[in-house]
Amino acid sequence: MAIQRMDNVGIVVEDMDAAVAFFEELGMELEGRGEVQGAFADRCTGLDGVHCDIAMLRTPDGHSRLELAKYRSPEVIDGGPRDRPHNILGTHRVMFAVDDIEDTVARLRPHGGEVVGGIARFEDSYLLCYLRGPEGVIVGLAEQLG
Repeated sequence: MAIQRMDNVGIVVEDMDAAVAFFEELGMELEGRGEVQGAFADRCTGLDGVHCDIAMLRTPDGHSRLELAKYRSPEVIDGGPRDRPHNILGTHRVMFAVDDIEDTVARLRPHGGEVVGGIARFEDSYLLCYLRGPEGVIVGLAEQLG
């Protein structure tokens, strides 16, 4: 049997409120917040004593979700510099289709969004850019042209 769908992408954050605000400004909708802990969480993650706050956000079309997690325990492990280049093994990019890439970048700047390189044109099809979002995660933006 094939997969049914991609349910969500998880991102571990230190500042939950700032991360939620960033993705809401991008246009995602907060579905809810909660806490996760207990034996099921330990078993699923392979960690002991899991206790984290989560926030689930969905895209306006309802087909994609992000799950943000702020660990209370065990202690978060620093993954190194947050300005790592895009070609590090283990992809750390999430891509979103947007209506207006310039406007989206401008709205995300006050929330810590920094363009990695610049806005690039791919033929007559797309405007594309990468920007750093919460915890250094690279967020891709794509505006379809025409």
